[in-house]
Amino acid sequence: MSPFFFWLFASLTLIFGVAVVINRNPVASALSLVVSFLGLAALFMSLDAFFVGIIQVLVYAGAVMVLFLFIIMLLNLQVEERRGINWLAAAGGGGVALILLVQIVLTIGRFEAARRTFPPLLGSTDDVRNIGIALFRNYNLPFQIIGVLVLVATIGVVLLSKREPR
Repeated sequence: MSPFFFWLFASLTLIFGVAVVINRNPVASALSLVVSFLGLAALFMSLDAFFVGIIQVLVYAGAVMVLFLFIIMLLNLQVEERRGINWLAAAGGGGVALILLVQIVLTIGRFEAARRTFPPLLGSTDDVRNIGIALFRNYNLPFQIIGVLVLVATIGVVLLSKREPR
């Protein structure tokens, strides 16, 4: 894929990532996150990681965003819309995003240099097997912890939304 499309997908992902933070409406913020996830999937596919790109669309843009929208619909949106923008948090998030952007640009430069130096390995195209082995051998505990955290957060939001106002 040409570098133009790579930078297009990268800028699309970053622009909608910023829109997630800036939007005051939680539903618009969640929809911006969907577009950011789709841009990230396009980035993975431009790097020839097709399996990871498809999983990005199915798991994050599909299942996780349905869960987020369900939780947002349980919240009281009128209270959230009256809340102002926290400019200190926005500036801090912008600084972190800028640092990550610089790191991405530097990493892409090193990746392109390594791609030209080393030829691709033959027989290493079994992405599903390699990801499964890495996920369940090297990252099994963090994978399980994230699952428990998402479950606890969902239960907490449901309990907070069912609590009677004082």
